[in-house]
Amino acid sequence: MRQAMTVPNQLNMRWSMDFLHDQLRNGRCIPVLNVIDDYSRQCLASIIDTSIRGVRVAWEFDQLITWHGGSFSIVCANGTEFTSMAMFDWSKRTGASLHFIRPGKPNENALIESFNRRQRYECMNENLFSTLSDARHIIEDW
Repeated sequence: MRQAMTVPNQLNMRWSMDFLHDQLRNGRCIPVLNVIDDYSRQCLASIIDTSIRGVRVAWEFDQLITWHGGSFSIVCANGTEFTSMAMFDWSKRTGASLHFIRPGKPNENALIESFNRRQRYECMNENLFSTLSDARHIIEDW
């Protein structure tokens, strides 16, 4: 009698994150931090604010772990928000590894780049955001 092989659950094994930037009608810049699960391609979060620093990114990842479970690896660019001491401390505390792509090589983070491109063309280019809450609502609905 043959036993069925079990395939390990790939969810939450690797997440990817990156920023998109847009602006409100008044010209104020708004960064959008997108986080996706690489296996399911599900968007776990689109965090929108007027400023998102490393401490905020670490706090948001604590929330994501609470909601979705932990991640073993997170792929990201070399932005100051991701290379901050807050993120390194968060990585050490949670056991998640941060994998930084090489500068100028966005294809090394192709899944989040693809997601960001779709969000840019299908949502952000199609809408003019009046307020921060307006941007949050429209992007969340998308």
